[in-house]
Amino acid sequence: MLSDTLRRHLRDALGADALLESPEALAAYAVDATPLFAGAPSAVALPASTEQVAAVVRACAEARVAIVPRGSGTNLSGGTIPERGALVLCTARMNRIREIDAANMTADVEPGVVTAALQAAAAAQGLYYPPDPGSQRISTLGGNVAENSGGMRCLKYGVTRDYVMGLEVVLADGTVVRTGGKNVKDVAGYDLTRLFVGSEGTLGVVTRILVRLVPAPQARGTVLACFAGIEQAAAGAAALIAARVVPAALEFLDRATIEAVEAYQPSGLPTDAAAVLLIEQDGHPGQVADDLATIERVCREAGAFDLRTATDPAAAEQLWAARRAALPALARLGPVLIMEDATVPRSRLADMVRAIDAAARAQGLRVATFGHAGDGNLHPTCPGDARDPALMARIDRAFEDIFAAAIELGGTITGEHGVGLAKAGYLPWRLSPETLAAMRAIKHALDPGDLFNPGKIFAAPRPRAGSATHA
Repeated sequence: MLSDTLRRHLRDALGADALLESPEALAAYAVDATPLFAGAPSAVALPASTEQVAAVVRACAEARVAIVPRGSGTNLSGGTIPERGALVLCTARMNRIREIDAANMTADVEPGVVTAALQAAAAAQGLYYPPDPGSQRISTLGGNVAENSGGMRCLKYGVTRDYVMGLEVVLADGTVVRTGGKNVKDVAGYDLTRLFVGSEGTLGVVTRILVRLVPAPQARGTVLACFAGIEQAAAGAAALIAARVVPAALEFLDRATIEAVEAYQPSGLPTDAAAVLLIEQDGHPGQVADDLATIERVCREAGAFDLRTATDPAAAEQLWAARRAALPALARLGPVLIMEDATVPRSRLADMVRAIDAAARAQGLRVATFGHAGDGNLHPTCPGDARDPALMARIDRAFEDIFAAAIELGGTITGEHGVGLAKAGYLPWRLSPETLAAMRAIKHALDPGDLFNPGKIFAAPRPRAGSATHA
């Protein structure tokens, strides 16, 4: 519970209706989209301005109450799970698009703006905001910045970090700093903008975001390539990159995912395929036509037994709706769904697919795999049941093997979900002690009292998969 003094300061800063303490509110903000994690917040603050955020930060710093910044809570790493007694600071009410500057192709937004809302506002000006996390209809820009969110268009367009030009951030003492700006070139001082992007709410509270936009593509086309083997599909993805084709999106779905999608939302995906590649290209109509022809040729040479090309927007949207249905479709297979995001260099994609299959077979599990083949980011996904500890232990061991394999292939433990609570123990597998020490030094310099999102990113290392502890 909050102290009477802190409660009074927060109500003075926010208004009584913007400080939630009911059991129902605390239960709702104790969790995020990550399964198997729950916290115990003392209250929820709903500021509507930067000034209110700064006042909340100052009051909590004085009372030594931790703050967990939060948007819609769609992250999949336990990144917004509050430790006991922490205050959840939700920026959902800061939801204004302040400006779409068509001349400079930028947008100035508050952190509570939903990703899809920014995309729609940009489209109305003939512009395009490419980052597209799977939760784009719910997730907010503040959360996207905190997690450096990716999505299906990363191959061609990059991730959230590649579009953030400037930020307004409240630091741990309530100071407001502003970084970056509309200049295309600006090397005046450290690049603090990139430091805060992907910091998972551990360094400050983002209260304003300047993003760059790009011209909307004139044409789009989509190819569905069907393969008899998952390794053929993975090799096909690598062959496309080797052919110097850079699609806007290059997605991979294995048979288990296809079957789940067709049972959930019949979309015409081929259940006789071991795997499919879903490929989109966009740009000038002539270039799109040339690239689609190359994509079809390369996929045939890689062993695709069926190709379906959609240039009609409605037909293409049906295919992409099927891809977006993968997660909710798989979620129906068990009480709990564990979805990860092991990532490897694109040239090692086929090796990673084999490693996921081997880890699943070793534990007697059926792991469905889908994800962003074009950037090497795969989502091995396994249904589980928290009431069955033996099953959950087998799932845990399988994912340990998957993360270890990703690292051995030159990859990483997370490509887009973040570290948060869920991956904190694995981070020392990926980073050296010296690198971790440098990261901790940055955290301590900006947040010496560990006010913001404590317990995230840094944790005691887990034993490596295959060690005596997990033999």
